[in-house]
Amino acid sequence: MNRNIVGAFLLVALAQDAIAQGGTNSPYSQFGLGLLSDQGAGFNRGMSGVAMGFHDGNQINYQNPASYSSIDSLSFIFDAGISGQYTHFEEGSNKLNAKNASFEYLVAGFRAFKHVGISFGVIPFTNIGYSYSTTQKVNDANNTLAVTSYKGEGGLHQTYLGVGWEPFRGFALGVNGSYLFGSYNRTMTNTYSDVYANSLAKRYTADVRSYKIDFGVQYTARLSEKNRMTLGLSYGMGHKIGGKPELELISTNAQTNVADTVTYKSADGNKLELEIPTTLGAGLMFNHNNTFKLGADYNLQKWADIESPTYNKTTDGKASYTMQKGMYKNRHKVTIGAEACPRPNGRSFAGRMLYRAGVSYATPYYYINGQDGPKEISATLGFGIPIVNGYNNRSILNISAQWVQQSAKNLITDNTFRINIGLTFNERWFAKWKLQ
Repeated sequence: MNRNIVGAFLLVALAQDAIAQGGTNSPYSQFGLGLLSDQGAGFNRGMSGVAMGFHDGNQINYQNPASYSSIDSLSFIFDAGISGQYTHFEEGSNKLNAKNASFEYLVAGFRAFKHVGISFGVIPFTNIGYSYSTTQKVNDANNTLAVTSYKGEGGLHQTYLGVGWEPFRGFALGVNGSYLFGSYNRTMTNTYSDVYANSLAKRYTADVRSYKIDFGVQYTARLSEKNRMTLGLSYGMGHKIGGKPELELISTNAQTNVADTVTYKSADGNKLELEIPTTLGAGLMFNHNNTFKLGADYNLQKWADIESPTYNKTTDGKASYTMQKGMYKNRHKVTIGAEACPRPNGRSFAGRMLYRAGVSYATPYYYINGQDGPKEISATLGFGIPIVNGYNNRSILNISAQWVQQSAKNLITDNTFRINIGLTFNERWFAKWKLQ
């Protein structure tokens, strides 16, 4: 058993590189720290991510670490997820389609002591990936065309270790400690059809190696013999994560092909640091006899309180790359989701399946040219398919179909259709065998 736990730790460590390759094609990922990743596991992605009040021992709910205390004492749970998506971009008469697939998360959990659960894994935080260009005419005698190319890749990820404890019946608290890591490379290049015109490129880079701490609390009230209500709360600590952000301005002479580079980076008089916001979450989940669950979450990310490294150029030609407030705004997200299992202990396979659905709405956390970025709406349908064999009947294959739309006035609208697949291995590693 100990060798299996060590092996799970090693597998999570090896999975970091694979998860870091998860991609997106959205041009909106060029703003802020990138697109905020869907941090739900396979089971709650089918409910659009409802998590604050989920307190069951057969799944790992890493969005609220207090839930680890409910992990069954005989179980070792191992959960991994992948996704594939198709995105349709539209701006006026311009349309484009893109496809992506990624390895989403890898987590594990087990009961360490009575009323104490442990979980660890690697999960996404933000995602960056885009490549596109625009062309326009320059008002000169040669009808010169100016091509601006945008390209970026990277993102942030977190490896976490968490503990959940139930000090007395119905009340649980927990904490996740994460190592936050990742980098980004964003480039904007201006080139011209005039062979005598110099090209100019701006390259933004950062490399993050920091920490992240999240707390969770859950209280479950027994309303009747078959009905329970769980209140969940979460708090994520905002702080500076460094990253050594840099900006390079590269001017290339069209005749000699010689590049002249000016670098802006952190210095004694100009401290440049990335930052993550304070986050608050609250949610309720109603549970009727484990056959029907209905939950609602509200999450607030206080991006308006933090600064962002920003390039500015004044009318007299002077340029600077400094920390600036007012680039971000607070992000609000509301999620409603439900799960039904008609006959959890019945003989019918269809009766033991889990049927899920959910919707969510989120406001943007950044501005684009002074206006709000895209709002996000999502709807999801999913299934939990029990895996039954001669030695296990508690593992679950979680499959969900998700539609996500990002849209803003006079900006790109993207519609993403995503398939999420998660496999939860729920093994009875800690059972004691008896011979008769």
